[in-house]
Amino acid sequence: MAQGRGSAVALGLALLCILVLSETAESAVYTVGGGSGWTFNTAGWPNGKRFRAGDVLVFKYNPSVHNVVAVNAAGYSSCNAPRGAKIFKSGNDRITLARGRNFFICSFAGHCQSGMKIAVTAA
Repeated sequence: MAQGRGSAVALGLALLCILVLSETAESAVYTVGGGSGWTFNTAGWPNGKRFRAGDVLVFKYNPSVHNVVAVNAAGYSSCNAPRGAKIFKSGNDRITLARGRNFFICSFAGHCQSGMKIAVTAA
């Protein structure tokens, strides 16, 4: 009987370790721009950060003067939202990253050209 209880304890500890490790593999949540939020000159904000598919970007901004548009590489480079691009306008948008390159701009006149855009690569 004692050996049976020891096996059950070992199994319980193994399951506990798996649960703890799975908790650390959860998606990370990032506030774009840090304390300043989604604003001008945020193009460099992703530098030095490691993103994974499933991580969440939170865009905080005043919706009366900004928005967030998910664009493709051409839209990012040209600062133009292609037809059918997803536009976010809540001022507190939560966007889950897809694997690969993810591009976001503000489509208000002149904002993207003033650095209100980011490109994020998620592994």
